[in-house]
Amino acid sequence: MPGTVTKADLADTVVTKVGGGLTKRTATEVVEATLDAITNALCDGAKVQITGFGTFEVRVRKARVGRNPAKPGETIFIPAQKAPVFKAGKRLKDAVK
Repeated sequence: MPGTVTKADLADTVVTKVGGGLTKRTATEVVEATLDAITNALCDGAKVQITGFGTFEVRVRKARVGRNPAKPGETIFIPAQKAPVFKAGKRLKDAVK
């Protein structure tokens, strides 16, 4: 699948791999529910680990001083913020090689 893979593409893949009368609508709901579950877990501060695929977690980026892109000589304060992070698992890393 070169290019960008969308949620609809993921749902199509689920329908193809699972089969058994699974509809595209149901597969789309499964993909949505999976993404919602990951998002909700991260919002609650949990780490989501999918063995072989990878780990999702939230890390806090420290506050820092940066440069204003509109005015390169001017410094701006960038406050601390939370950011989602994904670390690929061994099986995913090996598959991408």
